[in-house]
Amino acid sequence: MKKFFKFVGFAAVIGMFYLGFTTYPKLDLISGFSAKSIASGHFIDHRSQGMIEKGDNDIDMIDLANNTIEDAGQFAVASVYGLKERKAIYRKGLGATLINDDFDVSKPYLIPKRSLPNNTIPFPYGNKEPKDTVFANIDYAKLNAAVANAFDTKGAVNKRTRSLLVIYKDKIIAEKYDTGFDKNSKILGWSMTKSVTATLFGVLEKQRKFDVDTPAPIPEWANDKRKIITTSDLLHMNSGLQWVENYSTICDATKMLFQAEDMTLSQLDKPVEHKPNTRWNYSSGTTNLLSGILRKQFKTHQEYLDFWYTDLIDKIGMNSMVIETDMAGNYIGSSYGWATTRDWAKFGLLYLHEGNWNGEQIFNEGWAKYTVTPTNTSDGRYGGHFWLNAGGYFPDVPRDMYYCSGFQGQMVAIIPSLDLVIVRMGLKEESNFDFNGILKGIIESVKK
Repeated sequence: MKKFFKFVGFAAVIGMFYLGFTTYPKLDLISGFSAKSIASGHFIDHRSQGMIEKGDNDIDMIDLANNTIEDAGQFAVASVYGLKERKAIYRKGLGATLINDDFDVSKPYLIPKRSLPNNTIPFPYGNKEPKDTVFANIDYAKLNAAVANAFDTKGAVNKRTRSLLVIYKDKIIAEKYDTGFDKNSKILGWSMTKSVTATLFGVLEKQRKFDVDTPAPIPEWANDKRKIITTSDLLHMNSGLQWVENYSTICDATKMLFQAEDMTLSQLDKPVEHKPNTRWNYSSGTTNLLSGILRKQFKTHQEYLDFWYTDLIDKIGMNSMVIETDMAGNYIGSSYGWATTRDWAKFGLLYLHEGNWNGEQIFNEGWAKYTVTPTNTSDGRYGGHFWLNAGGYFPDVPRDMYYCSGFQGQMVAIIPSLDLVIVRMGLKEESNFDFNGILKGIIESVKK
């Protein structure tokens, strides 16, 4: 019996050492994620700490963090059992930034120039409340049932939808929000921000200031195999550059988002593993590299900060949107775009109308077609920083649907053949949420 207890004790000690060895390196990422999430949710969307912890931070391991908000200083800190404390500061215009111990919080910083919202014109071209429009070909009972099916019923927490908006022929035909959210709530789009970042290259192309089909303007690549990688290769995620994106472990993506000072450099030094246009590899590092390329198109940092808003975001009335920056002041184009559900829908409408916004061409019509051109080896799943249904991933949805997609099931779906834009924001991953069924129900309510 003594031998048995000795064995059990020895096994317990080994188990504790193993747990510590495997978990301790992750603590920096856990507390980093938590601090950043708390600061963003609280200062951008005015959510309570409890609401953020029960919602955005209700993720395995992340829920181990202990969080504190300092309203006076506008920052949040998080640690795991007092270890690996991380801090995220909020700065109006730039959102929340996860910082390291060397970051000088007293240093002056630039903020983007913003346009005031147009509250005199009805949605979508302004922010005035739209008039009710009834379409004879819409089965509203079926539509409302399909929308309601996306939300949890009382006592159930398995769908976790926060908002769902359906726009048909530029008119809102359905809009529903979960408790605690409404049309003014700013919600993180995660990787939907990638599509916004890519669109800026379409804007520059329209302005005849950039050619995506030429080698990417990166001097560090001029004398090696990477010199043939085009910006188009980067936009289609098939540059051939090395990158690991696996959020269940410490990887290139997590080290970039929760440790890097300048995220635009995270993939810059990665070697080539494959010839360009021969292997699709989803990479948040690529999108932030693209943000860095955008930065170099302007003489000053102020011009770079302004461009995202003056030439795209505020231009189409997405005045609620905030793209957060890293410690170096560069936009984190891969992941950190916040906006109301209605403003996310405006972005979808811009693409539905092939770049035309109330008579003004923001990007060329050809850019929308370029966006939906499938990336080689992606099996029809991915285009120019947009996801595609060309291969029938959603079997009951038209093949011409394409969409922005973000962590925990954020979606802006564009269906040109039906003149539909559908936005879903929530906390349930695409693989665990019946997007096909929800979309099918909405589509079936539109009688041809």
